[in-house]
Amino acid sequence: MTDVVIAGAGIGGLTTALTLHACAIPATVVESARELRPLGVGINLLPHAVREVFALGLGERLSALAVAPTSLAYFDTRGRELFREPRGLAGGYEFPQYSVHRGDLQLLLLDAVRERLGAGAIRTGSRVTGFVDDGDAVRVQLGDDELAGAVLVGADGIHSAVRAQLHPDGDELRWSGVRMWRGAAPGEPYLDGQTMAIVKADDGIELVIYRIGAGLINWVLLVPEAQPGPLPDAARWNQRCQADQVLDYLDGWRLDWLDVADLVSRTAGPLEYPMVDRDPLPWWGRGRVTLLGDAAHPMYPVGANGGSQAILDARALADSLAAHPDTGLRAYEEHRREATAAVVAANREMHRRGAILRSDNLARVAAAYRRDTGADRARV
Repeated sequence: MTDVVIAGAGIGGLTTALTLHACAIPATVVESARELRPLGVGINLLPHAVREVFALGLGERLSALAVAPTSLAYFDTRGRELFREPRGLAGGYEFPQYSVHRGDLQLLLLDAVRERLGAGAIRTGSRVTGFVDDGDAVRVQLGDDELAGAVLVGADGIHSAVRAQLHPDGDELRWSGVRMWRGAAPGEPYLDGQTMAIVKADDGIELVIYRIGAGLINWVLLVPEAQPGPLPDAARWNQRCQADQVLDYLDGWRLDWLDVADLVSRTAGPLEYPMVDRDPLPWWGRGRVTLLGDAAHPMYPVGANGGSQAILDARALADSLAAHPDTGLRAYEEHRREATAAVVAANREMHRRGAILRSDNLARVAAAYRRDTGADRARV
């Protein structure tokens, strides 16, 4: 019987395996995909999440893959700067903020797991279909196979099978009313080469732009379509689309520091999906089972908090199990459930305010967001 079974080899699941290993707690990761490849596009890690990556001894590897932005700046569609604030080391934090290709980060973590825990610590082609907690162990069902463990951690993403068994009713995805397109294309550094940019149009459309290393510029287009509510049946998830579908929204935009239409047109297979989250749960797990990352607290991709919060979950879980083997799961949940619920609420509020943000209140709103999500410099 393995000690901890982790469902999902994403950023949260792999970081959990590494942090457990650092605490001398054995773990096995089960992943539905047969082959782990560098999929996805850009992701941002906040300084407190980067701190945990450095604590795992992976700081140099991450630094070699990523770009460390020194500022976040807002612009109008004519390229005029509305507001700028420092980020990472430039903002007085002990660690940088990093922008990196999600797939590159996942492979970095994957290689580290195989190096430290052994190749057998990751079982691919193993989809979790359910579990049975008999009190003495939890038997994780993997199709026709089964793996027993002392603990099951559901880190299997926003469509988590572990969460679905724990919370089968009243746990619907909530749509923000915003449809998103995203992609990455090669490009020369723009502005000073270390600026994350958010371009805001008067109609509520936003374009987020940042470099992610390897000569790539990541972009995300957010288009409001409806009021927040239940996810429509026609929602499309990670569906490849044509650049022309995105270019129509950028008609008339003129940034003298970056040709955004050219950037989008050179993107191979932009991805489309709805911006969703779920209401915070009153509890995450029971018995020998818990949740982590998007499986526990899916949130709007606002403020670079999605991947960052999964990494913080991993550290908190490992520390709790190391200190309290019998009660660590519940202690972990009590600590992280409140913190992540605050981030979900702050992301919703930031999204709500997004349509009415003006240049004269951007600084105040940004400061409030850092405070509400626990990312202000005094607390990190």
